Amino acid sequence: MSRIEFKNICKRYAPQLPMTIHNANLTIEHGEFCVFVGPSGCGKSTLLRMVAGLEDISSGDLLIGDQRVNDLPPAKRGVAMVFQSYALYPHMTVGENMAFGLRVLGSDKAEIDRKVKEAAEILQLTPLLDRLPKALSGGQRQRVAIGRAIVKQPKVFLFDEPLSNLDAALRVQTRLEIAKLHKDMGSASMIYVTHDQVEAMTLANKIVLLHTGALIQERGSVAQVGSPMNLYHRPASLFVAEFIGSPKMNLLQGTLRSADAQHASVDVGGQTLTVSVDARHLKAGESVQVGIRPEHIPLGTEGEGTGVAAQLQHIERLGDSSLLYVQIPGQPIATVKVEGSAAMAAGSALTLRLLPDQLHLFDSQGIACHRTVELPE
Repeated sequence: MSRIEFKNICKRYAPQLPMTIHNANLTIEHGEFCVFVGPSGCGKSTLLRMVAGLEDISSGDLLIGDQRVNDLPPAKRGVAMVFQSYALYPHMTVGENMAFGLRVLGSDKAEIDRKVKEAAEILQLTPLLDRLPKALSGGQRQRVAIGRAIVKQPKVFLFDEPLSNLDAALRVQTRLEIAKLHKDMGSASMIYVTHDQVEAMTLANKIVLLHTGALIQERGSVAQVGSPMNLYHRPASLFVAEFIGSPKMNLLQGTLRSADAQHASVDVGGQTLTVSVDARHLKAGESVQVGIRPEHIPLGTEGEGTGVAAQLQHIERLGDSSLLYVQIPGQPIATVKVEGSAAMAAGSALTLRLLPDQLHLFDSQGIACHRTVELPE
């Protein structure tokens, strides 16, 4: 079994330093594709290296299957790691690089040849087996690094930002190849580290978003665990809401007027917004923030929801869509994403329509209120 469990995992590099990892608790089920994502310095690579056995654990328990592996050497954990830098031996051919780990383990030559051939076919590397790394493109080198992991037939694959050295087109292509690899090797669990939320949203069955800075000490390392759609539609906090989604969520400062089991009424600059959340635990008069994603704001003087006046400050035309940067009186600049090339000029008056079912509500501590609408998970 390739189930991985983190139980109160902590990491501190020196007694006088703050925790790098603080009370990480999560489970990665057998066969899952789990992505660790978060800002720089959140500890995602540190967590990955703990699974690999390349980083000591200060406290807590790490289990692979039913075995506690805190003190188990890397070679005995049944894991294989794909590094950001490829880490290929320049004097060895593609085939020799892929076979190297098995040779070190003393595997039979016929078995090595069979496994290398199988991995090369999966990754479309068969015509390249006799080439040296210097004769390969960046994408081909990354496939060789992945192939070197495949031949070991590990219980767990670990990927440490494997696409960060590739250009945009190669990132998309290699991302598709990694997704196909997971499908083809369904019995293995995969943990993938990235700072790119597009990679996280498109590859993962499960996303683990990690806190950074002071939030690690205050709330622990793990900000939220869930499916990509769960984090997008039901962020647990402001930190999650602002990290997941591009452009990031707009936030409007307001005051809670009233709340029942299904809706909350919020005063935002003298206008009342209805938000589909359960905010009964909050008190009337409490400061709150209303969140709305740029892609969830229709324009127009008529329609559902509350009309909010705004002035267009700037437009970015992206071809298939446009980003409108608008000023709502008394609020920070907000972003609206509309389809097509917007035919309007800076200074234009706009009416934004804010629909109750598209709004989020966060308390003064940045904790989200439960949304009461049915949403895809």
